[in-house]
Amino acid sequence: MSRFDNVNGFNDDESEFAKHLKPVGRALEMDGYYVWCNSPIEGDDGKIHVFFSRWIAKKGMGGWINGCEICHATSDQAEGPYQFIDVVLAPRPGFWDATTCHNPSIKKVDDRYALFYMGNGNGKTNTKLIGLATANSLNGPWYRSDKPLLETGVEGAWDDHCTTNPAFIKHDNGQYWLYYKSWNTKEYETGTGAIRGNRKYGLAIASTLEGPYTKYNGNPIIDFSSRGNNTQFEDAFVWRDKKRFKMLGRDMGIFNHENGIIMESKDGMKWNAPKIAYYAASKYMELPPAPSHLKKWGRFERPQLLFLKGKPAYLFTAFQGGQHMTASSFIFRID
Repeated sequence: MSRFDNVNGFNDDESEFAKHLKPVGRALEMDGYYVWCNSPIEGDDGKIHVFFSRWIAKKGMGGWINGCEICHATSDQAEGPYQFIDVVLAPRPGFWDATTCHNPSIKKVDDRYALFYMGNGNGKTNTKLIGLATANSLNGPWYRSDKPLLETGVEGAWDDHCTTNPAFIKHDNGQYWLYYKSWNTKEYETGTGAIRGNRKYGLAIASTLEGPYTKYNGNPIIDFSSRGNNTQFEDAFVWRDKKRFKMLGRDMGIFNHENGIIMESKDGMKWNAPKIAYYAASKYMELPPAPSHLKKWGRFERPQLLFLKGKPAYLFTAFQGGQHMTASSFIFRID
């Protein structure tokens, strides 16, 4: 249980990361769309490039699972404003990603750009799979495989339902490490409560960027189910800092369901106890009452970092609301 109880709002569970966050504000507010999953990178052209998910507002928040596309925007500075460039990945009828493209995570890997994402083929969660698109330039053209990068586990396995929420790092040993979220189908179909199933994280490793990726025998590497109350984890972002692995993600019951959490690891497989990476929006601003159609009101999701000069400089998140009462990016500066 969190010790968030003193007059200043600080507590023993707060990370050093959280102490350096300064809210900047919203970006990529688009009339007629929900915007989610904002993944930034500094380009060779000096611009900041953001790859993000969007879907038509008429679909409501649930449009991410059926009708989402991945887009590209740029700015001369990290804090925006951002200019829409184009749609990078759209659903492909007849393929495994026929009904949605979501969860973009952009990386420069070797001499190419790698855009990891999730697609599905039936507009439901049980066909969500991780894919990869590559390009020599952030402006494309982008080439994606006809097959997903990572398949589900065998029936009955902890990860037999889907593979999603990709987080990637190239290890110092030259291996390509892909972290992924999944859960068990039976638990999902027979479970009760607001969130059925238990989201956990696994690791898959390859000797080349395109794979094949082999799942680590010790999976799942992040499993909070033993804490009770269906505590779980999602939205991972992984990076290396001074020879340690660090991971951001969304809290799903460690402290509450509004915070972000951060963990550290020596080997990228065994992770220490979570600390608070960022708080609910009410800590940083005054919020009006929650609109009835926005069920994730007041929390930041899908944390992604922008690195400048090799160091984390900005935190990009997804945040409901804004001038169109849909969703947009929300940016924090890391001082």
